[in-house]
Amino acid sequence: MSTENPPTEQPSPAGTAERPKRRQARGERRIALLLDAAGQVFAEAGYAATTTNAIAARAGVSPGSLYQYFPNKDAIAAALAEHYADRLDELLAPFGVVDPAAVTLEQALTASLGPIVDFHRANPACLSLFIGPNAPGHMMDLQAPLMARTHARIQALLTLYAPDLPAGRLQVAAAVTLAAYKGVLPLLVEAPPERAPELTEQLKLLLLGYFDRLLGIRA
Repeated sequence: MSTENPPTEQPSPAGTAERPKRRQARGERRIALLLDAAGQVFAEAGYAATTTNAIAARAGVSPGSLYQYFPNKDAIAAALAEHYADRLDELLAPFGVVDPAAVTLEQALTASLGPIVDFHRANPACLSLFIGPNAPGHMMDLQAPLMARTHARIQALLTLYAPDLPAGRLQVAAAVTLAAYKGVLPLLVEAPPERAPELTEQLKLLLLGYFDRLLGIRA
């Protein structure tokens, strides 16, 4: 009777490779959970009053678990700003591939404004921290990249519909459009749900009036 121990089963290379992927996926889910919780707490309490303990509690994790991913509140705010910028960039991306021969500017705005407004209503911290007039002063550095990317998307859209306008005029027009949108945004975010569609339509009419005037000027 043999006394040799049976050979130990070795993990397959494929199984070994899957472990880091699973850990990475879990880490990404945990980061998304923390950012979502941070957005909620920032919107409710404001940046100054928010603590990492409050964010961890809202996410349902321990403070120690939060610190595995973010060293402090500023790091969470920076990651949240980048997350919002990426999401808005995705929502604005269709503006850059619109075919003006097949889609009118009004149709493009109608299709795009709703999802963008819905995003801001679902993420009010984006307005309070990074866009609105009462955003904390030290958040301006985080606000700048978000605004720059949004401005670039708007200018790309205007360029499609007015390719013969000087670049300088298009740049100014994009800045005016962004400022008008930011001005109306608090109304859209704070309005009760039943009023949001009406206000979104009014914003569309505001922008269309400006665009009609802009695109009619060639001198």
